[in-house]
Formats: sequence, structure tokens, C-alpha cells
Amino acid sequence: MSDAKERVVPLRDESIKLGQFLKLSDLVDTGADAKGLLAQGLVRVNGDVETRRGRQLAAGDVVECAGRRVVVG
Repeated sequence: MSDAKERVVPLRDESIKLGQFLKLSDLVDTGADAKGLLAQGLVRVNGDVETRRGRQLAAGDVVECAGRRVVVG
């Protein structure tokens, strides 16, 4: 059973940078917002705190931020 707070955001390419994905998935409004959350350690990728905007994500990765979970599709 899927968590109500979890959703899947499909990709057009094989991978995407974390900063771009945060905007694409509507977890943040701007790149500056993404940078701030990452710097504060408030973003997790596959359960681990991530601070790099350039982290490459691929299908199946799970991004968590502000109590929301988004799966890279």
C-alpha cells in the first residue's frame, strides 16, 4: 500500500540533478530555496541526508523533504 504523501514524478531523461528535481517535483519554488534546504541538511535521498544540488538521481530514487516523499519515475 502506497503512503498518501508519496508520489511518483516521471523523468524525460535517464537522470536528473537533485536541485532540478526538487523544482520539477514542486518540493521547492526556486533554486535558491533548494540550495537553502540542502545546506541545512533537510533533504534526504534514499534515506540519507544529501547536501549536493548536483547529485544525480535515477529512476527508483526516493527524495524526502518537508515531510513529503517523491519517487523518481
